[in-house]
Amino acid sequence: MRKKLKRIPKFKSEKQEREFWQKVDSTKYVDYSKMESVRFPNLKLSSKPITIRLPESLVEKIKIEAHRSDIPYQSLIKQTLAQEFAGI
Repeated sequence: MRKKLKRIPKFKSEKQEREFWQKVDSTKYVDYSKMESVRFPNLKLSSKPITIRLPESLVEKIKIEAHRSDIPYQSLIKQTLAQEFAGI
């Protein structure tokens, strides 16, 4: 017997969607038995690499905070910049 899945709500933002999926059991919304493997061989990198010089002490503090948050330190830098400049 197939399990009846809940309807996935519409979200106003990625943040709202991310918060939703962090709180719910996704198996009640998605039938993972129907998943298929997908490849995107021609997917282009959507970010631009840059070089920035920072004091070593700052980099070490960032790495410590990233470790506490269990994310790569460069991701922490990107998240922080995105939050700071989201309104621009």
